[in-house]
Amino acid sequence: MASGGAVREVGSKAELEAAVGGARAAAVHFWAEWCEASKHMDEVFAHLAVDFPHAVFLRVEAEEQPEISEAYGITAVPYFVFCKEGKTVDTLEGANPASLADKVAKLAEPANVAESAVPASLGVAAGPAVLEKVQEMAQKNGASATGSAHSGNMEDALNKRLEQLVNSHPVFLFMKGYPEQPRCGFSRKVVDVLKQEGVEFGSFDILTDNDVREGMKKFSNWPTFPQLYCKGELLGGCDIVIAMHESGELKDVFKEHNIPLQPPGHKNVEAVKAEPATEKSGAVPEPVGLTAAQKNRLESIVNSSPVMVFIKGSPEEPKCGFSGKVVHILIQEKIPFSSFDILMDDEVRQGLKVLSNWPSYPQVYIKGELVGGSDIIMEMHKSGDLKKVLSDKGIIPKESLEDRLKALISSAPVMLFMKGTPDAPRCGFSSKVVNALKQAGISFGSFDILSDEEVRQGLKTYSNWPTFPQLYCKSELIGGCDIVLEMEKSGELETLLDSSCRAPRHRHPHRPRRREQRSCEHDPLDGEDGLIGKVDGGGDAAL
Repeated sequence: MASGGAVREVGSKAELEAAVGGARAAAVHFWAEWCEASKHMDEVFAHLAVDFPHAVFLRVEAEEQPEISEAYGITAVPYFVFCKEGKTVDTLEGANPASLADKVAKLAEPANVAESAVPASLGVAAGPAVLEKVQEMAQKNGASATGSAHSGNMEDALNKRLEQLVNSHPVFLFMKGYPEQPRCGFSRKVVDVLKQEGVEFGSFDILTDNDVREGMKKFSNWPTFPQLYCKGELLGGCDIVIAMHESGELKDVFKEHNIPLQPPGHKNVEAVKAEPATEKSGAVPEPVGLTAAQKNRLESIVNSSPVMVFIKGSPEEPKCGFSGKVVHILIQEKIPFSSFDILMDDEVRQGLKVLSNWPSYPQVYIKGELVGGSDIIMEMHKSGDLKKVLSDKGIIPKESLEDRLKALISSAPVMLFMKGTPDAPRCGFSSKVVNALKQAGISFGSFDILSDEEVRQGLKTYSNWPTFPQLYCKSELIGGCDIVLEMEKSGELETLLDSSCRAPRHRHPHRPRRREQRSCEHDPLDGEDGLIGKVDGGGDAAL
């Protein structure tokens, strides 16, 4: 079954499964009505459907089809899923027309030459209509969009653009989201540090431009985000910036480079956008103001409960997947909360966007302050920050460190405490354990001990194991890098999966634990005081 040049709207999970399962090649676009980037990419998607009529092109409104979004793990739009013979083979997140065209072309490769309906005028893997759209979007955002024959020129142009961005402000931050609306916990922490330092800074949302996102990794030789620059020089990412801030070194760097500092909270301490408020920059359009009565009403609702959630639907019947995820987390954490169904009151729905300067739902407030949407709540839940914020504000009893460690260890059947994330390990030993688990086909949760010094030090005492990584199965410590690698070599690691994650009955008494300690403590890549080791994995820091 092929699209015949049209994009089909999907109305249910069963309909999607039938369409994908019955197609040799299928592309699915997850979009949202409020997202301008989704709308622009949908135009490109429609052009590609015409250029590749032998593939099936499907469209899913993410918030209106929560069951589908949940099944595919959609937390951001635009998002594309590419399937062959009913199986997912590739994905694409963000607004990148050229990447979309290339991925569709690879997906829709004809079984034989005679089947091909691709225009002969291809410069990249797309027809003229797509190229025209790519160029149009590029012109709007000051980017260059040329064919693959000019890849060298494109790379030069991109490097020049990156250099201009880096040097556009004395202090510049590449982050996920923007200062008023960070899209990951690490970006939020760096923004908070800069505001505490009282420094003005420029910023760029790397989620809005995949060329910049991937280009900066090579430009800086730094694989994750955020990235902070001062006078064109890279200072580092989240952990380094926080360490410099706490030691006073960050303030010294700013003073050394004659960066003016203001007292924290000064009205001039505001991040400025890297680009004008365009769709590409991810900026929210200038909102229409609220009347005094509207503002008072909204503030009254926001402050009507210590934890207030504005969602689509009710906690018992969420009307979108994102709202459902937030509700599930709050219930799972046993957090008391009140909710407001924004679908029942359009004045509240539109007005709250203005009051909060947050363009989408759900929105979660704690003691009258906006915390964020589903992605930030999920990140805070995963890191333990959500309970910490709630306990700090007196909403729930303060959790002891031991209780927190137990909760983290038991948060997944197989749990790895490591330096960095599975996609971007920050030491060689952590990378080796991640690779061993992946090779054995074991799914696992992880926690970046560099992001939380309390967990890092507390776990050493709790486990009586002084180094990292540490691997747990069903809340029982298995060991560190040496033990995991020996288990991989002997085949015990795969047994771990086959036996429902039961830990080995003995820990090889002939192998003293101190042996592994010495190897970790003496390896320059994994010294306990070293923040950065060998980066064996690429990709971005976790949302």
